[in-house]
Amino acid sequence: MTERTLILIKPDGVKNGHVGEIIARIERKGLKLVEMDLRTADRETAEKHYEEHKDKPVFGELVDFITSAPLVAGIVEGERAIEAWRQLAGGTDPVSKATPGTIRGDFALTVGENVVHGSDS
Repeated sequence: MTERTLILIKPDGVKNGHVGEIIARIERKGLKLVEMDLRTADRETAEKHYEEHKDKPVFGELVDFITSAPLVAGIVEGERAIEAWRQLAGGTDPVSKATPGTIRGDFALTVGENVVHGSDS
């Protein structure tokens, strides 16, 4: 079944020059990037995006980070796109959960700055 999912290349991924490689990995997987925009998230949008974490101590840090610099927002489309993107991204913790060869496993060291976001839907 063809699906669409939101992806974000977070400010650390943009700043460290990983956008091209991430897009290449998406395309090599057989997914299509059907929309893409470089933007800086405003605080209200970021708070809504991370609403599920609002009662956690890290909420403020998440919002501060995602609004700190430009990010790439995109829509990826393809067969099982949600699961495929999450596989490409790797586990949220880039050291203990993401394996080498995944985006987070290759480009990140901390949970707070883990390069990409993948929507659950």
